[in-house]
Amino acid sequence: MASSALSISHQFLCIYSSSETNNQSSKPQLPLTRIPNRSLSLRTLLKSTSSKNNSTSLQSSPEDPKPIIKPKRPDPTPPPELSLFDSPLFINLRRLRDESVKYDGIVVDILSIALPAALALAADPITSLVDTAFIGHLGSVELAAVGVSASVFNLVSKLFNVPLLNITTSFVAEEQALVLGKAKDESQLIGDDFQGEKQSKKFLPSASTSLALAASIGIAEAVALFLGSGVLMDAMGISTHSPMRIPAENFLSLRAFGAPPIVIALAAQGTFRGFKDTKTPLYAICAGNLLNAVLDGILIFIYNLGIGGAAVATVISEYLIAAILLWKLNTQILLMPTNIDAKRIIRYLKSGGLLIGRTLAVVVTTTLSTSMAAREGPVPMAGHQICIQVWLAVSLLTDALALAGQTLLASGYSQKNYEEARQVVYKVLQLGLVMGIGLAGILFIGFKPFSGLFSTDTEVLAIAWSGILFVAGSQPFNAIAFVLDGLYYGVSDFEFAAYSMVLVGLVSSGFILLAAPAFGLAGIWAGLFLFMALRVIAGIWRLGTKSGPWKLVWDQRELET
Repeated sequence: MASSALSISHQFLCIYSSSETNNQSSKPQLPLTRIPNRSLSLRTLLKSTSSKNNSTSLQSSPEDPKPIIKPKRPDPTPPPELSLFDSPLFINLRRLRDESVKYDGIVVDILSIALPAALALAADPITSLVDTAFIGHLGSVELAAVGVSASVFNLVSKLFNVPLLNITTSFVAEEQALVLGKAKDESQLIGDDFQGEKQSKKFLPSASTSLALAASIGIAEAVALFLGSGVLMDAMGISTHSPMRIPAENFLSLRAFGAPPIVIALAAQGTFRGFKDTKTPLYAICAGNLLNAVLDGILIFIYNLGIGGAAVATVISEYLIAAILLWKLNTQILLMPTNIDAKRIIRYLKSGGLLIGRTLAVVVTTTLSTSMAAREGPVPMAGHQICIQVWLAVSLLTDALALAGQTLLASGYSQKNYEEARQVVYKVLQLGLVMGIGLAGILFIGFKPFSGLFSTDTEVLAIAWSGILFVAGSQPFNAIAFVLDGLYYGVSDFEFAAYSMVLVGLVSSGFILLAAPAFGLAGIWAGLFLFMALRVIAGIWRLGTKSGPWKLVWDQRELET
């Protein structure tokens, strides 16, 4: 008992001595040898902790009964079950609804990127119409031959070139944002080993790697298209006895020489997009397309080169576009890599492989719909073709909005500015929905007179008009689906983007196979509508689950709130 009291006194004296040293430095400390002869009161303890209760004794009265704490009995009522509307998916949807669309800095950035990009996207279809008008004057055989060759060339471009464009945009935007972030504290004039003007250029490994891959892919495509033009015509069902065979094969062989500049120009466009600069690609594309239109008239009619002249004009314009973009890009960054980074190349190839699979799923679904429509006969097929072309052309306008979301999201995400990333997600989805509703209204009003530009056949137009619910009604879903694609790419969520598209494509293709024989074009259009709706559902679900790269974006929100 005595030893216990001694221990307690020793401990409290240390506390008392520490307090008294701070408050009353003039008083000497008591030596430890005097501790056993002194008793400690509650006043001594409370001097070091609180000055409010300095008259209370440390020794509690043994007569004071300790309060009896009764354990709480568990509530027999089970907690209410969470409904589907309390899931993360619907929570994020309510957040999206509650976020007001304000004309703030983020919206300005979105529109400043999206508007020039939309004009650039619209330039290519316009140029195709000009080419079609020139070639159409040569005859129906030449027009059909060019159509087949262009389909093969565009399929190859869509499979390999567009994935490289999207990947380059994301990777360059991430790297550019990190460079600009570091430049706030220190100079980022990279290149101690370079002299003169090179010292003012930035070295972005993602951009130089993309350009090197683009050159390699372009050369490979050119060789394959030139040497395999006959095999590709066989695959398209153009026999050697068809009058289209020779002109189609010649046109594709000449167009093959334009594959390298096309891929390089797309890689350069992706780099400019990563810089949030969509005006420079617009100027280059307009200059090239203008030259193409001028050369078409000269080579086709003045020099009588026929569709060969059209192919040469297109190839020359493609080299001009690539040259302008590379010239402008060379003033900003070092184009040639100082060394070959194998890990970076593997990253490009892995992401590109995923997006190629995603593109294949889209191509298979849309091609299947066209194939099933062709089985309905020439008149239904013609009506379907009008609907599908308008549907795709109008939907691609929202691709510019997706590009803006991709670039801004990649920039904010790479800098770990998750609040900005969330605002980009909200704003671009809201603007996409508004654009989709606006396009739907325009098409509901103007589709009937607009479709008259494609045909004068009353039966074909009647079938096309019957698809107005598909063409116009699906635009809000199309807009959101395209925007979600851009958001996937912005956080490099390529894996989910690919696998979800393959699953959606399988479901939609199965629906088309079952519905087309029973309902005709209505079943096909319903399948394409389902295709876009499932893409939207998959994208919103991905955002709601807060998994993958989205975990950082949404978890930070939970910490802040």
